[in-house]
Amino acid sequence: MILSQAVEDYVKTIYRLGAERKGEGVPTKVIADEMGVSSASVTNMIKRLAGMGLVRYESYSGALVTKAGRKIALEIIRHHRLLELYLAEVMGYSWDEVHDEAERLEHHISEQFEDRIAELLDHPTHDPHGDPIPSKDGLIPEIASLPLTEAEEKKELLLNRVKNQDPERLRYLEKLGLIPGVKIRIVGKEPFDGPLTLEIEGKKQVISHNIASQLYVLIS
Repeated sequence: MILSQAVEDYVKTIYRLGAERKGEGVPTKVIADEMGVSSASVTNMIKRLAGMGLVRYESYSGALVTKAGRKIALEIIRHHRLLELYLAEVMGYSWDEVHDEAERLEHHISEQFEDRIAELLDHPTHDPHGDPIPSKDGLIPEIASLPLTEAEEKKELLLNRVKNQDPERLRYLEKLGLIPGVKIRIVGKEPFDGPLTLEIEGKKQVISHNIASQLYVLIS
């Protein structure tokens, strides 16, 4: 089945949002907000996707991808994250540049090209932001991690994932030294979703609760 880029984008977005909602259906408005389109456009596309067997939708519970839709979504996500790593490690792109570039390329590479990238990079499991790269057969590496906001204070932690692709925010995090692989410690947490004070390689930095919620650390 040859799919349009729009179809692939919708399936990928619905899969990702559904995963973040732990399998709950994704409301039309949430999809519209994420993709920057009208709710009417989303409704029309969901009907089309349902007719193709890629999504199932019920007005009271939202949209979820089917088994066929999940397979397509994971293939596109694999393309995207392999491209991000290739752009960073081989072509010298910074981690705040790779997302948009990979977004443009992910729909257009062949399976042979995908295989060549994976082989060149020694079959990696994670992209530059720490996001897992689905395997060729659709399996996702699982590593026990949790948001920094839920981690223990005073304990040494390993930052392994940044769940935000905004270039400006990534540049800010890099300036603070908050990149996957760095060891950090929570020195203090303010109540009521207040800021966190971190120790990053011996230096103290204060970050907002919102930013901290998008940083994931390994569970030991």
